[in-house]
Amino acid sequence: MTLMITGTEVTFWICAVFAIAGAVGLVTLKKPVYSALCLALVMVSLAVIYASLGAPFLFAVQIIVYTGAVLMLFLFVIMLVGVNAQETLTETIRGHRIAVVLAGVGVLALLVLAVIQGANDTPVSAGPAEDNVTGLANLIFSRYVIAFEATAALLITAAVAAMVLAHPERIRAKILQPDRAAARLADYAKTGHHPGPRPSSGVFARHNSIATPALLPDGTVAPASVSEVLADRVAIASADDLLAAHDEVLAAIDGGGNPAVRALESGGAEPPHESPEKEEKGDD
Repeated sequence: MTLMITGTEVTFWICAVFAIAGAVGLVTLKKPVYSALCLALVMVSLAVIYASLGAPFLFAVQIIVYTGAVLMLFLFVIMLVGVNAQETLTETIRGHRIAVVLAGVGVLALLVLAVIQGANDTPVSAGPAEDNVTGLANLIFSRYVIAFEATAALLITAAVAAMVLAHPERIRAKILQPDRAAARLADYAKTGHHPGPRPSSGVFARHNSIATPALLPDGTVAPASVSEVLADRVAIASADDLLAAHDEVLAAIDGGGNPAVRALESGGAEPPHESPEKEEKGDD
């Protein structure tokens, strides 16, 4: 007796191993990003199994809807929450663990009954004139058309409800930019508060910090250039402190420490620099 192994069986056993490995990694890995990748492995493996069994519609739905949309939704939620977010294991709902265990046992019992029933029943062919997609379309739009339309209406209602909840009605009217400008000018006419933006912090050669104040044209410090929070926490430098480094450089130049500066101040040309080779020959 010759044992015949078809390509469908080989594909099933290979993809089944990958699907089970991905499912185990989904529930055992600690990092949510790795769990999402394992979920993608499970979904792709199931899609390949559907394609090998001659179900192109389920193959396309598995790739487009589940792997393409649902998995991207999971990754988007992970990015919003954060990959380093720690969840507490404290039970906030009384009886939550017992309900989860009972639900898991019920789902496991349903899966076992479905496998037993599928093993005992004989498959029924749809006929050579009708393929998988055509037969599925005939069932959806004939026998199950009411359930299909009710499900579509339910999904549309849920989407509209989500948009309504995400964009609540404004209690106050939205303030536009011309209104803000008019309010600033009115405040300036009433209290004298300047309507323009605050001066930015100073940027100097040796100071590049938001705690460094800006200087006014008369050389004094602009108090509004530094945040009040920083002014309470750190010591704000004065104008003399900011100009101290500049005065040191000017003093060094005036003191004649640089021979090039001396030559320029005397009006002569800069003395030529002798090469190291000439210096060595002169020493010899």
